[in-house]
Amino acid sequence: TQVYLLEGTGRILPTYDERLSRAAAESLGRLGVTVRTSSVVTDIQPDGVAVRHDEQPETIPARTETIPARTVVWAAGVQASPLGASLARAAGAELDRQGRVIVEPDLSVAGHPEVFVLGDLAHARQPDGRPLPGVAPVAMQQGAYVARLIARRLRGQATPPFRYRDRGSMAVIGRSAAVAQIGKLRLRRFSAWLVWLFVHLMYLVEFENRLLVLLQWGWN
Repeated sequence: TQVYLLEGTGRILPTYDERLSRAAAESLGRLGVTVRTSSVVTDIQPDGVAVRHDEQPETIPARTETIPARTVVWAAGVQASPLGASLARAAGAELDRQGRVIVEPDLSVAGHPEVFVLGDLAHARQPDGRPLPGVAPVAMQQGAYVARLIARRLRGQATPPFRYRDRGSMAVIGRSAAVAQIGKLRLRRFSAWLVWLFVHLMYLVEFENRLLVLLQWGWN
């Protein structure tokens, strides 16, 4: 089996520090994965994938290639739940290109302060104007915020707008290989993998689950 990872930008994990992107590519290489950056898929057929390589200077035409393949996994871009479109029809909610509901600073739907949208169905803007990523830590903090907001409303108290606290990002590449950036801290390979294991254990709710998972991981 040959595995190709095609990335349209100049490096994998573009939201991470450049050194972590290189470390991730090296870890994938050790697993036997061929990483192709600046490679845009232009067509998919039953027997192969057509790719345009854009790494050449602008004065040189992009190189094209067809990679024989019977199995293609597409992981670029997502579409939000149809519930967003239902909210748009029923409540006049505004949607972005992915079908996410554009929410107010308190995560409510414009014109409907009693309706809240959270997680990867919500287009919640950061102070710099970019939307928050659709990842679990964002949804967890939004859920806790809305719970507090409802409780404060029932007591007649005001609540400040939602503010996401970024506690870092991690990506696991394989056994004993990961990358992590937590504030100014940058970890890679085995040390990042250990942090990844610890964080995932801490998010398991029940102690028994944590113990069982720890024993299984230790045995493996």
